[in-house]
Amino acid sequence: MLAQPRLLAISDLHVAYADNRQLVEGYRPETDDDWLLVAGDVGEMMEDVEWALRLLAGRFRKVVWAPGNHELWTPKEDSVQLRGEARYRHLVELCRGLGVVTPEDPYPIWEGAGGPVTVVPLFLLYDYTFRMPQFTTKEASLANAYDAGVVCTDEFLLHPDPYPTRDAWCAARLEVTLRRLAERERPELPTVFVNHFPLVREVTDILYHPEFAQWCGTVHTADWHVRFSAAAVVYGHLHIPRVSWFDGVRFEEVSLGYPREWRARAAPPRGPRQILPTVDGARVG
Repeated sequence: MLAQPRLLAISDLHVAYADNRQLVEGYRPETDDDWLLVAGDVGEMMEDVEWALRLLAGRFRKVVWAPGNHELWTPKEDSVQLRGEARYRHLVELCRGLGVVTPEDPYPIWEGAGGPVTVVPLFLLYDYTFRMPQFTTKEASLANAYDAGVVCTDEFLLHPDPYPTRDAWCAARLEVTLRRLAERERPELPTVFVNHFPLVREVTDILYHPEFAQWCGTVHTADWHVRFSAAAVVYGHLHIPRVSWFDGVRFEEVSLGYPREWRARAAPPRGPRQILPTVDGARVG
């Protein structure tokens, strides 16, 4: 029996680590028509991002990328010193040169098993609204995080230029994304969302350091999986691979993570996760 084409997903490749790079070198499709969704944090250096996406785009029928926070960093060692929106646009053009779909491109439609669905890569960032409930303002939440010594590196390396703040950039991205979703080619189709950051606050409850949740998303996407008839939601960022269900919709955290994290687990990393067709009796929302 011939294998069915699959819609696969992975995130948080962090290919600057030699062990992760070796794993990525082993990622191959099972059929000539497999797609791969890459939900951000491929790497920090532009050369590493290009290496990984070029490799994967040369193997999979279609690669769809959504940026993570690490791609948007501007490390002083990087050959590309663009910041903020300019860095993001540079990444978009890099992807387009490789044939990789970005959040700025027409949303592709998966016609394979489990489809048709519209695959929607997102770039939304975060706005500090996933904060601990006792803190009613961003300022109080950040002050608590600094006091606890739990501060995301984004505060130092992810510049929001030309926006005044990262949350202002997030607000702009929400606006443009909602407009694009309203204009998608076939609005009657279910969606598969691909976002680096989780769309719902609840999945961050598992974090060992709850202070970190404020760098993980925005409450303004809490109903998107229902509002846009999601068949599945793919995300990463937390480095805690698992499946959760909200309103009958499957949320897949698909991160590889750092070697020290995946080595500590009982089973070795299994590579990209199959999103469609559904497996193990999973239901499509």
